[in-house]
Amino acid sequence: MKYIILRYRNLLVWGICLIVLAGVVLLSGLYGQVSGVFNDNKREVPIYAVDTKEKKIAISFDAAWGADCTPILLKILKENDVKTTFFLTGIWVEEYPEMVKTIAKAGHELGNHSTTHPHCNSLSEEEFLKELKDNEQMIYKLTNQRTSLFRPPFGEYNDLNIKAARANGYEVIQWSVDSLDWQEQGVEAVVDRVVKNAHPGAIVLFHNNAKYTPEALPIILKELQKEGYKIVPVSELLIKKDYYIETHSGVQKKAAGSR
Repeated sequence: MKYIILRYRNLLVWGICLIVLAGVVLLSGLYGQVSGVFNDNKREVPIYAVDTKEKKIAISFDAAWGADCTPILLKILKENDVKTTFFLTGIWVEEYPEMVKTIAKAGHELGNHSTTHPHCNSLSEEEFLKELKDNEQMIYKLTNQRTSLFRPPFGEYNDLNIKAARANGYEVIQWSVDSLDWQEQGVEAVVDRVVKNAHPGAIVLFHNNAKYTPEALPIILKELQKEGYKIVPVSELLIKKDYYIETHSGVQKKAAGSR
């Protein structure tokens, strides 16, 4: 009888040990998941869109190669009383200085798109800052305007880029609506992509020298305005203080309790 009781007790002890061990493993797994979530929140992300109830939308143009279509775009924007943001590369600024001045004089916002359009996520911090600062200086010399928005070439970035840009007074801007105008699929394709995906707080990406953009742009502007959207430069869309950027979506939101 004592042997049975002793054996039962040993089994009970082993059972309790196994339960405790399983609990430790489970808690370790949960900690790893929770820790991963919080670590992920530390990841630096650019702004893709802005959380707003207002029907405001920002249109932007990236300029890296060619300028044939740019005067037409500026004419269309003027006719529709719309101001936008042009993200310029240094190689473009160097090749088309008078066009840079014309864009600035027309009242459009100028953004920094790097100097040579490199893959920024492969650069050292020193190399990245040179890309940022050299272009900033070129734009300033031509327009007397300081750039404060940066769009990474190819949409590629890493924590180093974003931290360095923000430490030097820049906000990093991506997009939530891509016209894909560079694919040259035709006017209708560009119009459909933008109009169907437009939303309050969206940042729309175009290119200044895409083949079908001059024909698509006036249709898009009229459709957006008909739907009640106010079209603004990127900086006018952004929340200026007391905000955070949602890690998984890149949406800029007001901090809790802010007005």
